[in-house]
Amino acid sequence: MSVPFAAKRLGKELQKISSSLPPGIELVSADNFEEWLLDIKVLDNNPLYQNQTYRLKFRFSPSYPIEPPEVVFVQLPDRPIPIHPHIYSNGIICLDLLGQQGWSPVQNVESVCMSLQSMLTGNSKNERPPGDEEFVRGNTMRPRDIQFYYHDNDV
Repeated sequence: MSVPFAAKRLGKELQKISSSLPPGIELVSADNFEEWLLDIKVLDNNPLYQNQTYRLKFRFSPSYPIEPPEVVFVQLPDRPIPIHPHIYSNGIICLDLLGQQGWSPVQNVESVCMSLQSMLTGNSKNERPPGDEEFVRGNTMRPRDIQFYYHDNDV
């Protein structure tokens, strides 16, 4: 019996990140190849995120890494969902890297976490995306199925 490609790839990623992760990224759990939890911190002095730790949930399909993982921030008593113009209050992230058009199989769990750290580091606006309340109230789609409109699509 052959091992599905996703499991083989995730096994290699898990082996690598279990031994070394960049500063501010911590593996919380990876009990299977369907869902992993990681914590991230912003390491610079951005006052919006200072001394905060955020929980990410990764969900992998059998088509990973051809298909992007579903990545959302998870709300916990000591882990808020960061306030950011590209992060909805339900934890859904509007980032082209996580969509079908922006994803590349060369990306991995570590690079996604680093991209999210960078996205938070560069933020200066303490606000949610426009239409956050309506989106959260009316959304019934899984994050990977949402077709976000990216402003750079106009170029």
